[in-house]
Amino acid sequence: MATTEHARTSRLRSWMLEGLSDMARHQQGSPAEPEPAHKGQRWWRVMCLTGVDYFSTLGYQPGIAALAAGLLSPVATIVLVIVTLAGALPVYRRVAEESPRGEGSIAMLERLLSFWKGKLFVLTLLGFAATDFLITITLSAADASTHLVENPHLTDVLHDKQMLITLLLVALLGAVFLKGFLEAIGVAVVLVGIYLTLNVVVVVVGLWHVATAAHVVTDWTAALTTEHGNVIAMVGVALLVFPKLALGLSGFETGVAVMPNVEGDPDDTEEKPTGRIRDTKKLLTTAAVIMSVFLIATSFITTVLIPEKEFQSGGQANGRALAYLAHEYLGNLFGTVYDVSTIAILWFAGASAMAGLLNLMPRYLPRYGMAPHWARAVRPMVIVFTLVAFLVTWIFDADVDAQGGAYATGVLVLISSAAIAVTIAARKAGQRNWTVAFAVISAIFLYTTVVNVIERPDGVKIGACFIAGIILVSLLSRLARAFELRVTSVTMDDVAERFVRDVASRRIRFIANEPDNRDRAEYRNKIEQIRHDNDVPTPEDFVFVEVTVLDPSEFEAGLNVRGEVLHGRYRVLTLESSSIPNALAALLLHVRDTTGCTPHIYFEWTEGNPFTNFLRFFLFGQGEVAPVTREVLREAEPDRARRPAVHVG
Repeated sequence: MATTEHARTSRLRSWMLEGLSDMARHQQGSPAEPEPAHKGQRWWRVMCLTGVDYFSTLGYQPGIAALAAGLLSPVATIVLVIVTLAGALPVYRRVAEESPRGEGSIAMLERLLSFWKGKLFVLTLLGFAATDFLITITLSAADASTHLVENPHLTDVLHDKQMLITLLLVALLGAVFLKGFLEAIGVAVVLVGIYLTLNVVVVVVGLWHVATAAHVVTDWTAALTTEHGNVIAMVGVALLVFPKLALGLSGFETGVAVMPNVEGDPDDTEEKPTGRIRDTKKLLTTAAVIMSVFLIATSFITTVLIPEKEFQSGGQANGRALAYLAHEYLGNLFGTVYDVSTIAILWFAGASAMAGLLNLMPRYLPRYGMAPHWARAVRPMVIVFTLVAFLVTWIFDADVDAQGGAYATGVLVLISSAAIAVTIAARKAGQRNWTVAFAVISAIFLYTTVVNVIERPDGVKIGACFIAGIILVSLLSRLARAFELRVTSVTMDDVAERFVRDVASRRIRFIANEPDNRDRAEYRNKIEQIRHDNDVPTPEDFVFVEVTVLDPSEFEAGLNVRGEVLHGRYRVLTLESSSIPNALAALLLHVRDTTGCTPHIYFEWTEGNPFTNFLRFFLFGQGEVAPVTREVLREAEPDRARRPAVHVG
């Protein structure tokens, strides 16, 4: 019975961690060994995955524009389209060139900062990304459940069941990703195809009614002139209300985040994925053009064909302007089909967000040591994100309006960071014209972000909660993993290997030395002290080991060992690492495995408070080296008989 249960547990674990090694290799692959690029899907199929988020905003964007701009809705939407095509699109096409593995603007900005300030900056941006993607999941599911509950045929049955329906929709979304990522793309292609086709029908019929009832256009233009006076005033008001329409910019960050799933060319490599970059640009451009055409057309027909009072809260077009037209001009049968399609795509809009999370978070947190190893696998992360989405839904009581501010804030912060990143990239490349253009775009998005934050500060508050949560969990995870080996490989040069072979013929004795002046007296006195403290016989010889800490905020890296002879007699192995104890432990284990002998290493006790020294180790890779080295060795090698010996005097 126990054997059967163990077998079931092993199968479950294998299924949960399936693809873990592939993901780790894909994310940490060495540039010296380029591998074939990930075999994904055609770009237009991946576009449908990002499009379920981007295109689904047609369900509520015309209504939002009408409430924000009134009769000026088409003009304000044209401003949004101009910003999309002339601002967001060029920015993200450049992001696709600069980060072809899907890291997005976060990776571009990460390269500008080092040490802990860089890590904390990335964690802050990841907090806003999590806000954007997770709120996309919960808001879209809540909006879909609202459409379902408010259906006239289902209101009595589903009354007060919105929370339960929203949780069920989120769970179903997670189940799709547990089944497999390719299935998610297949579902997205079907939903987007049906939804856009139905919208084409609604737009064509709406334009036909506008053309056959010419007075609606003249009535609209006359009302505009009466209300705003002239074109300049209209444009000015449209620019002022533009930040309220910023939800129509969603989808670009996700489009880059799922970039590794674009197939590209057969000869693409991870170092030079030319086809993937080209096809991702096609994806971004096609999605932006399609959405721009729909936004302008739908804002126009809804403004001139729907009475203004119907857009208000409680009106029949509130939050469902195109559905209103579908019922009004194409009958209840077509309208019901349109409602079902809208509900389906709103529900599945979370798929693009989930895809973005699955691509983004595992690229950073495990590499920083701020998440366990299983965080590189898809299925465990799907479960984690689904549970967090449950919590967010419960906190906000599945209320769409309550989550709108957070959604807009997340979208705008990511777009602003992308614009700043490409501005810096263009400046470094010496492209003056692009630098000026991207700087102007950055200013526009920063203005939009600030205005949105002032009008809806709840978005920043929610984003701050995500940021605080990610930083807290990340630091706790890093603390829990502090005693891992953290060295992915050990490479020794010829001189270092010769030193090790020589001492292996006797007893391997290393001295851990913190380099100071590196003069003859330093090494002579160190040997005398070690002999005295540990009662080592005079004939025994030693090899010094010195570690230089580079970036203590890095978690995992390879270890290069270089040998040198100082002052004609002292053999020294020099190492560069992010942590002294972990580097020493990795060296000792490597020497044991290559020689078959158990090495010994000698330390001095470090002066000072033990807690302070531990903080120095955690933050700066130094501190109380001896006991930490022993603890790293204990975790890496449970068998005490095979464990390298640590001596402290």
